[in-house]
Amino acid sequence: MLRLDDVHSGYGQSQVLKGISLELADGQVAALLGRNGAGKSTTVKTIMGLVPPRRGAVLLEGRRIDGLPPSRISRLGVAYVPEQRRIFSYLTVRENLSIAERPQSAWSVARLCEMFPRLAALMRQRAGTLSGGEQQMLAIARALATGPRLLLLDEPSQGLAPSIVDAVVDSIAEMRSGGLSILLVEQNLEVALDLADSVYLIDQGNIVFSGSGRELRMRADLQARYLGVET
Repeated sequence: MLRLDDVHSGYGQSQVLKGISLELADGQVAALLGRNGAGKSTTVKTIMGLVPPRRGAVLLEGRRIDGLPPSRISRLGVAYVPEQRRIFSYLTVRENLSIAERPQSAWSVARLCEMFPRLAALMRQRAGTLSGGEQQMLAIARALATGPRLLLLDEPSQGLAPSIVDAVVDSIAEMRSGGLSILLVEQNLEVALDLADSVYLIDQGNIVFSGSGRELRMRADLQARYLGVET
């Protein structure tokens, strides 16, 4: 589904990614983990075309997409939920979904309301008045409304109450069971390990570990060194 080969990118004179390579199989979840500033968000922005790679290749189902504008990458079936959510606060929940909805999407508004029952009761409410958890649900629902084949999720559990985190985790599991490929950027180690088929650790713009969630769960040394998890 997705492959990055020796990708370098950054901002201005600052080089953030220093030759990363990773793969995401069709219908699977890959988690990208690391400390703040390690290069996680830059990775998903590079995939989405928001940060053009300086070197290397980004391939979607074998086709190079590096160098394409974000609008074109979106039309090829990639959806992005940024860390800041970026919903339209002055529009209602329904309007946020309507502007993203595409006729070919398997994720109808009715199906999204089944996944996120809380949104069903908020359709006429302005998105800016929602709680942080409700806004995260809306951001994910809006991305799904476009009918993606690949979903890039940047820190979906950040700052949310435990009950909302559980709802978001359940939604990601449902997406995976429906065959959607997901690249998950996440700082909550347990959330990532519970969901991911494969895990990548990034540090200072380099991939320092790749393997299964089970393998990383057994590597307390890597958790302590690259994630700050106390052992």
